[in-house]
Amino acid sequence: MTRPANSPRRSALYLPASNGRAIEKARSLPADVIIFDLEDAVAPGAKAQAREALVDAFAQSGFGHRETVIRTNEIGSEDYTLDLAAIARCRPTAVLLPKVSDVAQVEQFVADAARAGLAPDIASWFMIETVAALMNLPAIVAAGRRAQPALSCLVVGTNDIAKETGVSPDNGRACLVPWLMSIVLAAKHHQVSVLDGVWNDFKNMAGYEHETRQGRAMGFDGKTLIHPTQVALANEVFSPSEAALADARLIVRAFEDPIHANAGVINLDGRMVERLHLAQAQRLLAVDQAIRAATGG
Repeated sequence: MTRPANSPRRSALYLPASNGRAIEKARSLPADVIIFDLEDAVAPGAKAQAREALVDAFAQSGFGHRETVIRTNEIGSEDYTLDLAAIARCRPTAVLLPKVSDVAQVEQFVADAARAGLAPDIASWFMIETVAALMNLPAIVAAGRRAQPALSCLVVGTNDIAKETGVSPDNGRACLVPWLMSIVLAAKHHQVSVLDGVWNDFKNMAGYEHETRQGRAMGFDGKTLIHPTQVALANEVFSPSEAALADARLIVRAFEDPIHANAGVINLDGRMVERLHLAQAQRLLAVDQAIRAATGG
């Protein structure tokens, strides 16, 4: 299934592919993205059953406006090869590859995807969650953009980064921020989406809100989630505010005035507004329009 242009990725909810009840509930959740997990969330002895359950679920009624993504097991593993065969039958929007750490893995995935017969319109998403990935990030993203299936989104694996490096995720992720920002920068440079990592303590909504708003301020496009109760806040935080939309409309109208047809900068109610602000305003309005179109708002 091809993703419509500018579709929102504010909330991306992980669900175990082995949990049929959760999969059925996903058809009515307000999440923008559902990530069906065949990796960490499924026990080794349950992976074959999970793949078949996922194929059956996709064969039934669809998931509405929600973007569907399937996370595989690690590249090169036996389960990964079987995962790709199942994904070819499911035809989701994208395949999410865990622990992508170098260009060789990207090249291997391209060959494996062709052998598995993945649909030509499927996209690839990469988990950035290892030290090697952080070191090789520019080359990985560039290779992903050249690849087929083409890279369309980076997903941060903060838990694995913290585990592998020994760096504490506490204190507002202060020690992780430089790496998180490097991932955001690579995504923006190559014009792909980038999603923040999960908040583990889903009962601590105050902490979750703080980290979600931090992610928005850092430039992330959305947040990955582990519980349905986290969806509403992510959608709210990563949606343009009414005040920002009103200001964007004001800027667009000002530049549409014939007297400003050739102006590079204008005086708008006592502030200087340049054409770069016009471009930002137009992007914001496009995001809002895409959200409304996707969710029926």
